[in-house]
This record gives sequence, structure tokens and C-alpha cells, in this order.
Amino acid sequence: MILLKTQQSLCQSTFTLSTDMSNFVTGIIHQPFTRKIVRRLGCLLMGASLAIIPLTQTALAGDPFRTEAPRDISDTSEQIFYAMFRDGDYVAAREYLDSAGVEAEADPLFHALGAALAYLDEDWATLAAKAALTQQTATELAGSDDLRSNLYEAVGVFLEGAHILQTEGVAQGTPKALGMLQRVFDRMDAAEAIDPEDPELSLLKGYMDLLLAVNLPFANPEKAIGRLETYGYPTYVAYRGIALGYRDLDRDAEALEALDVALGEAPNNPDLLYLKAQLLRRLDRTAESQEYFARAIEYADQLPAATSRQIAFEQCHITGEDRAVCNARAAEQFGE
Repeated sequence: MILLKTQQSLCQSTFTLSTDMSNFVTGIIHQPFTRKIVRRLGCLLMGASLAIIPLTQTALAGDPFRTEAPRDISDTSEQIFYAMFRDGDYVAAREYLDSAGVEAEADPLFHALGAALAYLDEDWATLAAKAALTQQTATELAGSDDLRSNLYEAVGVFLEGAHILQTEGVAQGTPKALGMLQRVFDRMDAAEAIDPEDPELSLLKGYMDLLLAVNLPFANPEKAIGRLETYGYPTYVAYRGIALGYRDLDRDAEALEALDVALGEAPNNPDLLYLKAQLLRRLDRTAESQEYFARAIEYADQLPAATSRQIAFEQCHITGEDRAVCNARAAEQFGE
């Protein structure tokens, strides 16, 4: 996965760490919180939906984020992005990753996407390697594309921190991760100083702001939502993030409204169909929820096994079946 500089950056105001604040942040920077951010690197990265046929605008070839003034993003990175975030097809994304040519190796986004897939696979060695390559290639962009250089230095440092937490554990890893967070914020701020309205920056930063805001009681999630609404592109990446934020704030009706905007542009994305099933269940619209669980599970062969297994479990459990029975059925279908 994960800051706004209106009057003063949210991250700067939140994470200028006093002793008390450091203790508080230590409490929230734990595995579930980190997992939430990194899994959305596709919405982040964009965690993780890149519209080929958006409602009102057309992104330029090679750059799924911008409708004008495109940046030098590799074709392979674009293909992986479309597979993951427009189509929800992680099998195709891995195939593009594995068959990439030399041209992709210079693009930090390519390595960040590889890191996101490694995280989903719990392949910590590859995560570490891709985090390092994300930072290295980002540094090499300095002078030619300073915005993306700073942006992906931040992403690479965050991925490195995620690796530390996974491999060293919370007790040992948290102090290191805390030390790295300020580096993430500094690089994000440097990118924002170049162009605060850049769509790629706005998606990444908007997701990070929102995830922090819903976990910090004194933060303002409306700022992050506003950033995604105003500057985030493609739309169905931005509105997926808005839906997740509203869901985490227990504002489910607003979450569903935002998600429907995303689904309007990516109607066959199983991640979005699954999220809609969950929101409908939370709104006690059980029959509609069952319909969307059924639609999402139709795409099981292109999703990570863990995701398919969870969808199958929830689809079973919403009928009133015992949890143990649903767990057994999901495991039988999609493995332990």
C-alpha cells in the first residue's frame, strides 16, 4: 500500500512524533493494519482499476493515470495494472510479470506491482527484492521525472517496512517500521510539492491518507475522500478507495454509492463484485448480497486462492450455515 498538504500535511501533523504519539502509532502499526494497506497497493498501486474505457476521459497509451502529459510508464506495467485492477485477473497479471522484457525493468511501478503480488503470495524474499528494486529504479528517475521518483521511493520504503514487519514480527519490527514511516511521508511530500493534483500521486496518497484517517480518531477522512474524488484517476480506482474508506467508517450506504460508481466502469471486476456483496450484507439486503457473492465466485479461477476461499466461506455463511461447515466447504473447493 499508506499526508495531504492543504494547510498542513495530515501526515506531518499526525506523525511529528512526541513520546505519547509514538506510543499511539506503535499501537496501530501492526500486521492487520499493514496488511490492509499493502493489499490495497493495487488500489494503492494503484492496491490495488485502470480504465481503458472510462466514462468521460481516455487515458493515454502507456500511462493509465493521465489524460494528458503522459509519463514514461512501461507497457508491461500498464498490462499488469489493467489485469489486476480493471479485470481482477491475478493469473494474467502474474503471466505479464513473468514474461516481462527488459524495458519494464527500469519502471519502479513494475517492481512495486511485483512486490504487491509477492505479498499476496506470502513470498517474503521476493517482496524484499522487489521493494529494493522499487527504490533503486525510483532513484534512477531523479532528474528526468522527479515526481514519480519521489513517489516510488516512498512506495519502496513502505514495502520494505512491510517486509520487516512480516519477517521480524511486530515486537522487533515496529520500531524499525516507525522510523521508516517518516521517510515515506517526506518523499510523498516532495512529490506533492511538484504537482499536488497529479492523478497517480493522488491515488496513492489518497489511499494512504484515507487508511490512516480511518484508523486515527483525530484525523479527517473527508480530506482524503475529497482528494480521491477530485484528482484520483482512473475513476474506478479512486471510487473503490472511497468505498473502502466509507465501509471502514461504518458508513455503508455511502460506501455502496461510491462502489457503484466504480462498478459502472469495471462491471466484471470480481474484487468489486465481492465488495458489493459484503456491503449489501452489512445493509441487511441478504438476497441481493447472495447474488453478488455468486457473481464474484464465478471468477475464482483468476483470483488468489485465499480470496476465492473467503468468498466461498462468506457466500455459505450468509445462508445461516454453521461457520465450521462453511470453512470445510471453502477449503474443499479452494484448499486450506
